[in-house]
Amino acid sequence: MSEESKELERESILLRILWMVLFTIVWQLSELVLGAVVLLQLGYRLFYGAPNASLLGFGDSLSQYLAQIGRFGTFNSDDKPWPFSDWPTPRAPQGEAPHAVPPAPHPVRDEEPKL
Repeated sequence: MSEESKELERESILLRILWMVLFTIVWQLSELVLGAVVLLQLGYRLFYGAPNASLLGFGDSLSQYLAQIGRFGTFNSDDKPWPFSDWPTPRAPQGEAPHAVPPAPHPVRDEEPKL
């Protein structure tokens, strides 16, 4: 190996370490957000009897994001997670059906009598 290629490899691994430290911090913050989503979903499930559809989608995409960080940090992938790649698309839920809120009926308009 030439001296120049060794220097490039050293720069590459130092940059990778910097990204791994940054994504470790993002991982810690994302864990807190995921914990909040879990608690909100539990409260919603207890109150309405079914999970919230928006929280289902966000929780799934957030957990996929955490998996991307884990794959990058353990050298299973060279693709850096969001914001360097697309945010993960939520998959269809495999558990309970989400709570559905029927659309509100249109209010009757009170029109003033015409003279």
